[in-house]
Amino acid sequence: MDFNMKKLASDAGIFFTRAVQFTEEKFGQAEKTELDAHFENLLARADSTKNWTEKILRQTEVLLQPNPSARVEEFLYEKLDRKVPSRVTNGELLAQYMAEAASELGPTTPYGKTLIKVAEAEKRLGAAERDFIHTASINFLTPLRNFLEGDWKTISKERRLLQNRRLDLDACKARLKKAKAAEAKATCEGDTVPDFQETRPRNYILSASASALWNDEVDKSEQELRVAQTEFDRQAEVTRLLLEGISSTHVNHLRCLHEFVESQTTYYAQCYRHMLDLQKQLGRFPGTFVGTTEPASPPLSSTSPTTTAATMPMEPSAAGLAPPGEASLCLEEVAPPASGTRKARVLYDYEAADSSELALLADELITVYSLPGMDPDWLVGERGNKKGKVPVTYLELLS
Repeated sequence: MDFNMKKLASDAGIFFTRAVQFTEEKFGQAEKTELDAHFENLLARADSTKNWTEKILRQTEVLLQPNPSARVEEFLYEKLDRKVPSRVTNGELLAQYMAEAASELGPTTPYGKTLIKVAEAEKRLGAAERDFIHTASINFLTPLRNFLEGDWKTISKERRLLQNRRLDLDACKARLKKAKAAEAKATCEGDTVPDFQETRPRNYILSASASALWNDEVDKSEQELRVAQTEFDRQAEVTRLLLEGISSTHVNHLRCLHEFVESQTTYYAQCYRHMLDLQKQLGRFPGTFVGTTEPASPPLSSTSPTTTAATMPMEPSAAGLAPPGEASLCLEEVAPPASGTRKARVLYDYEAADSSELALLADELITVYSLPGMDPDWLVGERGNKKGKVPVTYLELLS
């Protein structure tokens, strides 16, 4: 108990000394040891890295899970070291509602059939979203969180220790400065030869004794200053090495960012493919879209991020869809058939891929017809003097 009380008293004295030194520095009454410019730049870069990592982490969590209540629930599960329960995605929930609606409203009706097809697509979109969230959490969020909860806490601890070492050093400097000033004053007073005829010659003796005491105090302060300087230099070197490690952190975060982009590219490529498949399937129903004779595209199988990103589908071009020989056919030289032309309303905007196609604007009316041997997914469209190929899935035949 006696040892603990002594240690407590010693710690209290050190804390009080640091507090006094810090307060005097704030009021400009004490000198402060400044760090070199390189060290200050390392500190500024570390603080900037920490602040922006926190912002990127929080906003990525919002992107992956927009529901704040769900984010709070997941945070609590992580703090309690419990597994986060599986949560259905919004797309999967929408698919469930559509499937139930189709079952109740009639799965054989045009509306019911469409609900079933859209429900299947939404279910695949929801599964793709689930995979994206899982991959992004592991490859991107986890490394950022590990930096904030691991490396940054270590850096912050060493920085606080460096701050304490600096306060101790500056307190020793101030104590030595005061001791030297007092020693010089006592020495000047002791150099005066006393008049022993005076009634109080003991003043000389007291001055000499005070000079010796202050001399001992100066020696003690110098020794404490050397110890404080050594500890400060050692702690500054440890902190500097940790701060220079921020460069390695940037390299690691750069790699994680590339993986996040890859997973996001894979996710959107899968969504694009699923919606193209759905669009082709919806084109089969009469009265809504012009149908095709090709079978529906099979569901997109799970692929690796590299494969999916490398094979991301693009808009079909006329040259790729047309049979051999037709790609070189100049539509401007082809006269429309005497019969078989129809009016069609454009459902969506369409940007022509090349000069053989006709750009379309939603809700405009054009004349369309088919040519012998032409791909059934395409028709020839006319608008005034302009003529070109148009995809049938973008049209609604009127007459």
